Amino acid sequence: MKTLTRAEEQIMQAIWKLNKAFLREIVEELPNPKPHQNTVATILKILVEKEFVGITVFGRTHQYYPLVSKETYSKGSIKSIVKGYFEGSFSNAVSFMVKENNLSIHELELLLKQLKKNK
Repeated sequence: MKTLTRAEEQIMQAIWKLNKAFLREIVEELPNPKPHQNTVATILKILVEKEFVGITVFGRTHQYYPLVSKETYSKGSIKSIVKGYFEGSFSNAVSFMVKENNLSIHELELLLKQLKKNK
């Protein structure tokens, strides 16, 4: 799966939240300071080319919708991070998060319960 820049991810977050949206709605959903509409339109064009976003045309306006789900992109991103930074080991990634205090013992216990439940 292709990767997204930070700006592209920010716009995808807005599209995932809105599901279907026009340019103005996407800009309104973005955090302050809001980028100019022309900037967002350019990034949307790139997202269409990368096949992350589809378009429905209504005269001179376009409605955008996600072609890649947030879940699908998240899975790919996490796998890529684990592969690139933790030698492909999810155990190493979890150990790192515990060491850096990004994951508490309680959260680890909940994670283990969830893993046991899913097996």
